[in-house]
Amino acid sequence: MEKIYLDRNENNYGPSKKCFEAVKLITPDLFNTYSTTYKSGYKSTLSKRLSDEFNITEDRVLLGYGAEDLLKQVVLTYLKEKTEKLLVPDHSWWYYKEIANETNSVSVEYPIVEGEESYEYDIDKLLDIYNAEKPKVVFIASPNNPTGNSISGDQLTYVLDRMSESVVVLDEAYWLSSDSEKATELVNKYSNLIIIRTFSKLYALAGIRIGYAIIGEQLNQIKKTSNRYLGYNRISEKIALAALDSVDYYNGIAEKMASDRDLYFTELNKIKNVKVYKSEANFVLVKIEKDLMNPLKEFLVERGIIIKFMNEEIVNSHLRITLGTKEENRKVISAITEFYKSL
Repeated sequence: MEKIYLDRNENNYGPSKKCFEAVKLITPDLFNTYSTTYKSGYKSTLSKRLSDEFNITEDRVLLGYGAEDLLKQVVLTYLKEKTEKLLVPDHSWWYYKEIANETNSVSVEYPIVEGEESYEYDIDKLLDIYNAEKPKVVFIASPNNPTGNSISGDQLTYVLDRMSESVVVLDEAYWLSSDSEKATELVNKYSNLIIIRTFSKLYALAGIRIGYAIIGEQLNQIKKTSNRYLGYNRISEKIALAALDSVDYYNGIAEKMASDRDLYFTELNKIKNVKVYKSEANFVLVKIEKDLMNPLKEFLVERGIIIKFMNEEIVNSHLRITLGTKEENRKVISAITEFYKSL
């Protein structure tokens, strides 16, 4: 039986044809020689392309081994003392707090709260905690994993106006849009802001591990931390550039995901004691009765469907379902519906 894996927020549509074409054009020199793009006055072909896309200078584009690497770079750069604090959302990726642990700094949580149809940022509480704790670094995830909610543009500018004393990281790993103008506007307005994105989610390139950040003008210290004097992975760069050249393909995937998020929300919310939250990511979060977690898991595994059964301190009766292809999503909805009918 062929299994459907929808538990790791990967993109089952796969990369664009141009990415595969780029692989076919790989030549031996990409393996055995360092990049020489520095001779042209910039760090890499990819960072130069991204600087053009965002209309900022190339030194304000950072490359990393996925968003994970860039998040760690920020913490290692700016949290030097045990008393310095990292402010993170409570309903969020466990790795945020782990990075703080690795640097012996302190992580402090602020709430993301459950609303009627989606989770939401509690902006007043966030700012209360910020003012009380005075963190050196703040993480804001948008969309947030696993809740799927984003911070609105107005909310973001409201908090950024009040966080000038900290380095603020907007983690947009689950961003599903090709828009660059708003990001440029933000990093040009807020010199303490870092926006992190990845090629792992929308672009379906999780396996090549490449991400990037665009940064505000005052953040010179992290430029030094991030710089790679012998260049970056030349093969990954070629594939990432091909992805950037495939706008229509990825816009099409984003549209399919938006449609299927709505389908999950509509269909599974018809089931008694099941709540699907609205999401802006490539997954949906579903709350069920806790005593049905294991029976549902067994039921789905028997049918070759693998989803994430959350087992964290405050998210422990929830399913996180990665959006697969349309066919896969319909199979999941059908299977969960069948399970509840059998009760």
